[in-house]
Amino acid sequence: MIDPIFALSVFATIAAILAIVFWPVRGLFWYWQRVYWKSELVDVEDALKHVYNCEYTSRPSTVDSLAGCLSITTDRAVDLVQRLDELDLLVTKDNTFHLTTSGREAALRVIRIHRLWERYLADRTGLKESTWHAFADRREHSTSPREVEALSARLGSPRFDPHGDPIPLPDGQMPAERGIALTKLGVGQSATIVHVEDEPDAIYAQLVAEGLHPGMVIRVIESAASRIRFDADGEEVVLAPIVAASIAVVPISVHAHVEEPFERLSNLQISERGKVVGISPACRGSQMRRLLDLGFVQGTEVEAELLSPGGDPTAYRVRGALIALRKDQAKLVYITRMGKGGPDEREL
Repeated sequence: MIDPIFALSVFATIAAILAIVFWPVRGLFWYWQRVYWKSELVDVEDALKHVYNCEYTSRPSTVDSLAGCLSITTDRAVDLVQRLDELDLLVTKDNTFHLTTSGREAALRVIRIHRLWERYLADRTGLKESTWHAFADRREHSTSPREVEALSARLGSPRFDPHGDPIPLPDGQMPAERGIALTKLGVGQSATIVHVEDEPDAIYAQLVAEGLHPGMVIRVIESAASRIRFDADGEEVVLAPIVAASIAVVPISVHAHVEEPFERLSNLQISERGKVVGISPACRGSQMRRLLDLGFVQGTEVEAELLSPGGDPTAYRVRGALIALRKDQAKLVYITRMGKGGPDEREL
């Protein structure tokens, strides 16, 4: 005969397990369901972005390109395409994919969220540029329509993200792609950078390390099969053509440069003086606010006064105060030279 207490204990244990697994909202079963659907949603939205980007740049989107972009197997890519077809988000023609009206609207919604978050990170935080894309990738799948419009309003409804990519409007309008590849410029030609591609990560990391950003004025010095050498705001940069192709530029005439020649504050030697003419567009967010608060505003006279034993940072005399800046910070301040300083010259 079964012991009633034992039977009751077994029943209670089974009931407890079932409660843990199937408890509404908080049970493991529902948790697993949420994880599955969230993963499914991420794949669907990432696939829509990929197909849209291919259409926007006139490139074919295929199973192989989708698998490579999302880092998934070919079989998973095929399943994903079938799922998108069932949802009436894309159609297949000649082994390439094309978004339906609903698919394009969904893709633009995700792209809008992503680029607004990158704009926010650039303007309102001190996070490194190399972290923006990954952060925005996570938030683009979890930001509600109300939240994204509040974010846009907070930023003043920006038109472009910090890489120069256009931000889709709420009604889905998207400006045409701007500029040409840097590799198409001839030797001696000048141009303004309008876009820095942030994918793939390896190439983007190299562009960030070189300090290249939209708004920079460049001039090609050498263009060969093995390298592109150019001047970027007074500093020479050398890139492999495959890397340089990730930069879009708009050609300009030399007369489009600032009338007054300028260079970087980091170029000043001890006792040399200069006048601030601007701050690099690469300087954003809290870093921009700090430089302005320290007095590096247009028209301010600056003198390099002290060099640390290690060679970095350098102390600059600004409005009577001594301010230490690292070289990478001083590179962000544009100046025109004023010659040597020193007590005698200042007293005169």
